[in-house]
Amino acid sequence: MADKILVVEDEADIRKLISYHLHQERFQVLEAENGENALDLVRKETPRLIVLDLMLPGLSGIEFCKIIRQTPETAQTPILMLTAKAGEADRVVGLELGADDYITKPFSPREMVARVKAVLRRTGSPASPDLAEFYEKGPLKVDFTTYEVQVAGRPVKLTLKGFEVLRYLIQNRNRVLSRDQILDGVWRSDVYVTPRTVDVHIRRIREALEQDDRSPDWIVTVRGVGYKLDERSLET
Repeated sequence: MADKILVVEDEADIRKLISYHLHQERFQVLEAENGENALDLVRKETPRLIVLDLMLPGLSGIEFCKIIRQTPETAQTPILMLTAKAGEADRVVGLELGADDYITKPFSPREMVARVKAVLRRTGSPASPDLAEFYEKGPLKVDFTTYEVQVAGRPVKLTLKGFEVLRYLIQNRNRVLSRDQILDGVWRSDVYVTPRTVDVHIRRIREALEQDDRSPDWIVTVRGVGYKLDERSLET
């Protein structure tokens, strides 16, 4: 089951932007436009992490954070704060109250998702659904414990990073992934690489797996969006 993320933000455009990008990473997203509604959702849904805007109408983000930390059932729930650039004092107060990280507006969706994943890793929760140790569909066989890949019984050699890209495509099979999503899922925020790096690895994986890498059937390009592993093509 994917982790539940509660997004507490009164500006609808920002809230929907955050929710969209978290949905793309297969998180289950809950939304609240004020602190009161957010408290109800926390009690009913037990989110794994809260993305919290500090500048909320009514119950402020600071007060919301204080309530969360003073309630035994939610005291350990990770909180990622959203703050304005000028809100240094609020950031300090929020961190002192127990927020786990913060990000300033305006922010890039990629950075926001990376920070969510980083907080989840630090607090002991997987940032994406579990993946089985072995994958087999049609002629493609992948052992995730031994890093072995076979196509129609033929061993295929991939670089370590190429294998990780393939694993991420399999984990998200039949979903179109943008280059930024693949960067976040494979390289995370540890090393700076460009989207062009994704294209290079996809090309090498196709050369190793596909019968005709210039006209691939399995790892297909969705023009203007990104790449996907088309599982149905493996069955034909």
